Amino acid sequence: MTNWKERMMSGKVYFCDDPEMAAAQLKCLDKLYDFNATRPSELDRRSALLHEMLAEVGENCYVEPPLHANWGCHTHFGSNVYANFNLTLVDDADIFVGDSVMFGPNVTVATAGHPIDPELRRRVGQYNLPVRIGNNVWIGAGAVILPGIQIGDDSVIGAGSIVTRDIPSGVVAAGNPCRVMREIGPRDRQYYWRDRKI
Repeated sequence: MTNWKERMMSGKVYFCDDPEMAAAQLKCLDKLYDFNATRPSELDRRSALLHEMLAEVGENCYVEPPLHANWGCHTHFGSNVYANFNLTLVDDADIFVGDSVMFGPNVTVATAGHPIDPELRRRVGQYNLPVRIGNNVWIGAGAVILPGIQIGDDSVIGAGSIVTRDIPSGVVAAGNPCRVMREIGPRDRQYYWRDRKI
């Protein structure tokens, strides 16, 4: 692992001024461009490019273009992941996505942050913290997941939520900032939406 990659993954503040890092990122972005330029009928090509771009891709994953990523190569998908259009992966550190995860449109998963200190930001200071999303999680449209967050298995993140703290397993969480609204329970096995029975 080269020095710039160690700094990126350390969780410490570093400066985005390494030409080797910029060249490596450009190679990733070229693959992303090719993926986003695929025709709707080119499903096999899309799948092949997704496997080339991401660090790991399980079985039966589908990502609707356009996909946006800082790198792509730091994102790990389990199996049966579905992402609607405009998924944004700010994957300067690792993003781990479990099995059977669904992303609504316009979701952002961000691992990168910048120091509050104006002088460090002027020098393009940055730090990166990994994000972990458990199995069978549904992330609603327009949600934003911030650096260092963990979301537990089977949870639902409501549309438009800003996830600033870890979310446990088996809950519905929503809002800005995102907070747990309730546990998922027996009623959810009878009703799929408000008073509509399954």
